Amino acid sequence: MSPMEFYLPIVWAVLIAAAVGLYVILDGFDLGIGILFPFTRKEEERDTMINTIAPFWDGNETWLILGGGGLWVAFPAAYSIIMPANYLPVIVMLLALIFRGVSFEFRGVAKPKHGAWDIAFTAGSTIAAFAQGVILGSLIQGITVVDNKFAGGAFDWLTPFSLMCGVGLVLGYALLGATWLIARTEGEIEARARGHARMLMLAVLVFVGVVSLWTPLGFERIQERWFSTPSIYFLWILPAVTLLVAFGAWRWLASGAVAKPFFATIALFLLCFIGLAISTFPYLVPPTLTIWDAAAVPDSQIFSLIGVLLMLPIILGYTVFVYWTFLRHGKVVVGSEGYH
Repeated sequence: MSPMEFYLPIVWAVLIAAAVGLYVILDGFDLGIGILFPFTRKEEERDTMINTIAPFWDGNETWLILGGGGLWVAFPAAYSIIMPANYLPVIVMLLALIFRGVSFEFRGVAKPKHGAWDIAFTAGSTIAAFAQGVILGSLIQGITVVDNKFAGGAFDWLTPFSLMCGVGLVLGYALLGATWLIARTEGEIEARARGHARMLMLAVLVFVGVVSLWTPLGFERIQERWFSTPSIYFLWILPAVTLLVAFGAWRWLASGAVAKPFFATIALFLLCFIGLAISTFPYLVPPTLTIWDAAAVPDSQIFSLIGVLLMLPIILGYTVFVYWTFLRHGKVVVGSEGYH
């Protein structure tokens, strides 16, 4: 294997992981707002919740497209396995995201009656989050591959572990949405979001703990990664830091801090992401296909990488500009004119 063949897949894996991670964080609080929608009855408060994400939500989904497109371009063998193994949850996720987008647009012109579109917004957000968690669970538990082709059944993704991951991600996105509302609103909405965030923090910690134990204890290849020597001597630091961050988030929620709970929640997601990388790298399709096995030819990777590196600064610049433009105006108050 030449140096080019060795390092290019690593570069692409890092780019795709970064894109997916940014999507989870940025679109996560958008989806979280939709998940929390039923817990707010007043129409003007729902409008305020929508206004907190109106300038950002559609741009956030760009990172999902970049991650999926990067997988297709750089790792076509993995793409051709992951997709048929998860056809149903992927299709459900995409339809839910479309449903959410349509409801977001139409509720703004359906005044004064938003009822049907509010239901669609909540359903689309919750189903999309659940489907993403199920897909994640199916990848962690492994996909049946024979001769570099998917050889499993249409419902191999449907297991108690993947369903637990789906519920856990719904709760995680709801926590992101609640802490976002704490940072971006005031009055009754902020107080309610703070109460939701406390309950959700406990629920998320329970699910993270169960999945973190289930993953190494239920899958031998991951157990060897975490509990073999010398890994066991330093990998304990990750769960310790996770508990420390969660404790800090809980204290900040109780003390009335505004932005710190949101950033602490982001830190929890990043720590979980690191734990996932430790459990699976270098396998792109556990437990058989590594990033080098699944990689496209170097020429194809280089050609696509040039395009990504040209576009990435534009996407990042636009994202930073939009967030800076709207966040610097302070909190969104009930009754203020919306952006949408």
